[in-house]
Amino acid sequence: MFTGIIEALGTITTIDSHGQDGARLCVRARLAGDGRPPVALGDSVAVNGVCLTAVAMPQRGDAVEIAFDVSHETMARTGLGVLQRGDRVNIERALRLGDRLGGHWVTGHVDGLGTLEAIEARATSTDLRYAVPAALEPEVVEKGSIAIDGVSLTVNEVWPGGLRVTIIPHTAQATQLLDGGRGKRVHLETDILAKHIRRLSAFAGANVAVTGTGVDLDLLRRAGFA
Repeated sequence: MFTGIIEALGTITTIDSHGQDGARLCVRARLAGDGRPPVALGDSVAVNGVCLTAVAMPQRGDAVEIAFDVSHETMARTGLGVLQRGDRVNIERALRLGDRLGGHWVTGHVDGLGTLEAIEARATSTDLRYAVPAALEPEVVEKGSIAIDGVSLTVNEVWPGGLRVTIIPHTAQATQLLDGGRGKRVHLETDILAKHIRRLSAFAGANVAVTGTGVDLDLLRRAGFA
């Protein structure tokens, strides 16, 4: 589990493709160790919002190089396959018990790919507009949370097929959200709560159709929720 608060910008050092069987991805990054190794074998690390498992860590000076085996499934469902040597990636290690939850609950399981359509610089911030797959639209809510390339962001505006977020200069500097410019493909992960509500609502609707019972506004009122 992650929070969407990026710890470091890593750099792709190598990508060894295994054809249809996936690839091995190596990322170099500086991560605080707090007196312990910054990453251990088997740890979960979010790379551009994709949860991967550290399988090797050759030390390179004052930075750590982390190797990840990326499955064919992950390659097919994410944009990791288009990364090239030298590209910057957002890095976040998994939460530890007692850590601050500064963003929102992020699982590292990408729901779909979006496209950066517009960048609008303002005096003290930058607006980013993204195209969103139609299948994810019901899970995107104005003033709700979304993870874009692993970055926890607030949705400021939604419309059919798109959304707008705003980033401050710190976020622009600490992440790679502005790398690549217009047309850049990004990983989208919607709020886990929205996904569960959508799924439960679908079952409730089916239950109503079959039995005439289920969750509706009247039931919520009687239960004290509305």
